[in-house]
Amino acid sequence: MIENWQHFLLPYQQAVNELKVKLRGMRKQYQDEEQHSPIEFVTGRVKPVESIKEKMVRRHVQPDRLEQDMQDIAGLRIMCQFVEDIYKVVDLLRQRSDMTILEERDYISNVKPSGYRSYHIVIEYPVQLITGEKRILAEIQIRTLAMNFWATIEHSLNYKYQGAFPEELSARLQRAAEAAFRLDNEMSEIREEIKEAQNLFSYKKSTQTAPADAGAAKPKEQE
Repeated sequence: MIENWQHFLLPYQQAVNELKVKLRGMRKQYQDEEQHSPIEFVTGRVKPVESIKEKMVRRHVQPDRLEQDMQDIAGLRIMCQFVEDIYKVVDLLRQRSDMTILEERDYISNVKPSGYRSYHIVIEYPVQLITGEKRILAEIQIRTLAMNFWATIEHSLNYKYQGAFPEELSARLQRAAEAAFRLDNEMSEIREEIKEAQNLFSYKKSTQTAPADAGAAKPKEQE
């Protein structure tokens, strides 16, 4: 068994920190170009030790195979406004040279029976340590805000029922998932209107926070 979990997880935490900076940097580049960013915001985490141990038992993962067989110890989540943005982000990640995509799972086109929708990408990412380079696995989940709301609720309920949802609750969750996806589709239909309105709002906000006029009175000590 792993004796020093803090040491084992250190490169995973470094990977999460670095990837958050890089993914948020992609969003900033779109903003600097005054373009719509397909990335709304980014979160990341390292799976807690107890969750790793529980999954090892549930998935029959041996300690010496943990780094190879558990793909989501390092996890990133990218939130998007529109479904179309998800596939744009996927294309952007495919073009990057600082990570290698190993696997893609499209749960949007191939929705899970529970109603779960998201796009999962498993990458291999090189982390530079004082002992040299270490290539680790990380999972990136890309979803809309509506998909994330549903998935967060379903995940919380799963802790209570351990996946064995009562039939009525399961049916309600499936209907809620379809309602969330209908909302995404409606937003996609009017996305150009939404993006135009957001651009106008951003412009107005920037003009309101512009520096004071250059001809304004100077403080006495500068006169």
